[in-house]
Amino acid sequence: MSKIVLTLPYPVSANRYWRTYMPKGFKAPVTTLSQEAKDYKAEVGWLAKAAGVRSPLACRVAIAYTLYPKRPQDWQKRMAKDPLHWDDGVQCIDLDNAQKVLLDALKGVVIQDDGWQVRRITAERAEPDGDARLIVTITPLLTESPQGGLFGEAA
Repeated sequence: MSKIVLTLPYPVSANRYWRTYMPKGFKAPVTTLSQEAKDYKAEVGWLAKAAGVRSPLACRVAIAYTLYPKRPQDWQKRMAKDPLHWDDGVQCIDLDNAQKVLLDALKGVVIQDDGWQVRRITAERAEPDGDARLIVTITPLLTESPQGGLFGEAA
């Protein structure tokens, strides 16, 4: 098994990912995926399929992703004013919000379930260099018998 690298569209904001409403006859609100979230998940599925992913991995994985905000039109002016930190004010969703949306979009497509499979996550916000996007690398973590020594087995 080799690692999977996908270039995905910029994630949907977590604020727009869920839709909460009060159906008639219910006593409590219901929360579901928004249409925007469903569309994002479908697009991730198509991109994964185009990259050769035919079924979700069934092993532990490490996920590394880099979030690229869209480069603003005035980036050169910002860079001239503050060369080291020009991109700090560029609009970008939080890494933790991007992570939740990403893991949900990968679930059932590239991985089965982030709850037990994802053992390591590395995230980075990159300097904007053009179009907004998210690049994710999913690396299978093959472990023979992680705690085999507990039961007298060879580790």
